[in-house]
Amino acid sequence: MSYKVRSLRVDEWPLAKALRLEALRDPVASIAFMETYESAVARPHSFWRERAERSAEGALGAQQVIAEGPDGEWVGTVTVLMEEAGTRDWAGMPVERLQGHLVAVYVQPEHRGIGLTEVLFDAGLEWAWARGAERVRLLVHEDNARALRAYRRAGFTETGLITTLGSDPSGRELELAVERPDPESDG
Repeated sequence: MSYKVRSLRVDEWPLAKALRLEALRDPVASIAFMETYESAVARPHSFWRERAERSAEGALGAQQVIAEGPDGEWVGTVTVLMEEAGTRDWAGMPVERLQGHLVAVYVQPEHRGIGLTEVLFDAGLEWAWARGAERVRLLVHEDNARALRAYRRAGFTETGLITTLGSDPSGRELELAVERPDPESDG
C-alpha cells in the first residue's frame, strides 16, 4: 500500500476542513456524523484553526490522523479523543476509565476496502495506548452497516451499550470497543 498515515499538523487546517466537508457529503453522513455540511461550511476559519490546534501533532487531549494517497492527496482521517475517568464525554455519557474515543472516521470511496481504515485505526490506537488508555471505543449508528463491517474487521466488538444521540430518539448508536493489549500475553 503506497499510503502515508500520520498526525495532522496545525498549519494543515484548510486541508482538514476540506476533507471534513467532503465527509459530510457522504451518502451516510446523516447517520455517521453529528453535524451537517451546511452547518460546517458556515463555520469561520478560526473554528477550523482552533480545531486543528486541539488535535494536531503534539496535542495531548486529541489526535487527528490523516492518510495521504499515492499522489500526496488526503484520502482518509480519524480523530481520537482522550476521555478521563470520572468525567463525561462529548455526548454527556459518564466515563468510567481512561479511554480513547474514535470519532470523525472517513475514507474516500475510491480508497475503501483496501485496509486503510484499519491502518488509520492502528495509528489512533497506538497514540491512545501511549497515553495510558485502557480501551478505545467508538459509537456507530445501528443502520450504518458499512461502518459496522469496517469496525469489526479492525477488531472492535460491541459492548452492549446502546444510546441515542442528537434529536432523533430512534437513532440508536452502538458502542464498540477494543481493550488495551496485555503486553504479558505476547508470545
